[in-house]
Amino acid sequence: MDRRRLSIGLMLNISVIAFEALSVATIAPRVARDLGGLELYGWTFAAFMLANLVSVVLAGHASDRHGPAGPFSIGLVVFMAGLLICGLAPTMPVLVAGRAVQGLGAGALVATAYVAIGRAYNEHERARQFALLSTAWVIPGLAAPALAGVIAEEAGWRFVFLGLAVLPIIAAWLVLPVMRGLGVGTQLTEGVLPIGAAVRLATGAGLVIGGLGADDLIVVVPLVLAGLAFGIPAYRHLTPDGTLRARKGMPAAIAARGLETFAFFGADAFLALTLASVRDLSAVGVGLVLTPATLTWTCGSWLQAHRAGRWTRRAMASWGVGLVAVGIALSASALLRDVPVWVAGVAWGIAGLGMGLSYSTASTTVLSEADEASQGAAAAALQLSDGLGQALGTGLGGAIVAVAVAGSGGRRDALAVVFGLMFVVALLSIVTARRFPDDPASLRATAVPSDA
Repeated sequence: MDRRRLSIGLMLNISVIAFEALSVATIAPRVARDLGGLELYGWTFAAFMLANLVSVVLAGHASDRHGPAGPFSIGLVVFMAGLLICGLAPTMPVLVAGRAVQGLGAGALVATAYVAIGRAYNEHERARQFALLSTAWVIPGLAAPALAGVIAEEAGWRFVFLGLAVLPIIAAWLVLPVMRGLGVGTQLTEGVLPIGAAVRLATGAGLVIGGLGADDLIVVVPLVLAGLAFGIPAYRHLTPDGTLRARKGMPAAIAARGLETFAFFGADAFLALTLASVRDLSAVGVGLVLTPATLTWTCGSWLQAHRAGRWTRRAMASWGVGLVAVGIALSASALLRDVPVWVAGVAWGIAGLGMGLSYSTASTTVLSEADEASQGAAAAALQLSDGLGQALGTGLGGAIVAVAVAGSGGRRDALAVVFGLMFVVALLSIVTARRFPDDPASLRATAVPSDA
C-alpha cells in the first residue's frame, strides 16, 4: 500500500476544502451584492453546514459497510458539482443551493479521510497524519483570503469557485487506488444507513439556528424548542451511548470536541467583530490579528504528534483545552481600548496552540477506541459534534449581540457576555477532557513500517 500517496492526496483534498471555506468568507459580501438577496447571506454558510451534518453521517456509516472508496468518490463528484453550481449561479437562491451541494460533498470527503487514516495507520502514525491535515490549512489560512479578494477584483468572484473545481480530480487520482484496498475485510458491517436520523439532526440544527437569528421572542422560543426536540434524540442515536453524559473514553472525546469547537469558533467569530467594530481595524488588520492562531494550531498538532506515547491523551487534551480557555479570557481584552491590539493576537495564538493539542488528540482517541467495523460511525459522530459546536457557538453568540443591539444594551457589553459564555464552555470542556483515556497512545500502537 502506497501510504505516502494517500497522505499527499488527503492533504490536497483538505487544502481545497480549506481554500474554499476561507475564500467564501472573503467574497460572500460581494456575491450577495451582485446577486441580490442579502437576506439569504447567512444561509450561504448555514446551508453548507447543515448539509455537511447529513453527509458525514451517511459517508461514515457507508464506509463501515462498503469501505471508504465509494463514499469518497461520490463526495468528490458532489463537491465539484457544488463548485460549478456556485460559480455559474444566476441568483442567490441558486448559490445557496450550490453551497448545500458543496456541504454534502465536503462532509463525505472529511468523513472518509478519517476512516482512511484509521485503517491505513497505527495509532502513533495517526497522530502524525492529523498533524499533516492541520498543516494543510496553513497555506490556505495565509493566502486564501487575499488571493480570493484579488481574483474577485480582477476576474470576478465566479472564478474563485470555478478555479478550484479541477483540484479534486488530482486528489482522486492520488487517493482512490489506495482507498480501494482499505474496504476489504471480514469486519465490515451491513445494515441500513441512518438517513432519517441524519436529516432530523440537520433539521433540528436548522431550526435552532433560525430561532437564534430571529428578532421576535415569540418566534425564537418555539423554533429553538422544536429544534431541540428534533435534534437531541437524533444526536443521541448517531453518537455512542453516554456522549451527552461525557462517559469516559470515546464518548468523552466526542463531547469535548463539541464543547471546544463551540467555545473556540464562537470566540473567533466575535473577536473578529470586536476588532472591526470596537477597535476600528480594517479587514486586513483583523486578519493579521487572527492569523497567528492558524500557525499555532498547526504547531500544537505537531507537538501532540511528537509527544504521543510520552504524554497521556488525557493530559494533552486537558492542557490543550486549558490553553483555549486562557486564550479566550485574554482575547476579551480587545474590548478595552487601552490594551494594545497585539495582545489579542498573542492571546488568540495561545488558543490556537491549545486547539492543535486537543483537537488532534480527540481525533486519535476516537479512532483508537473504535474497532475497524465502526470507525466510520465513530468518525461521523466526532464530525457531528464538531459541526454542531461551531454552529451553535456562533449562533448563540450572534443572538446575544442581536438582542443587545435591538434593545438598550450596548454592543461592547454584549460582546463581553459572549466572551464570558465561551470561557465558561471552555472550562466545561476541560472537565470533559479529564475523562479521556489516560494511557499513552503508544501502548495501543501496532508496529507498522511507515512509508508516509
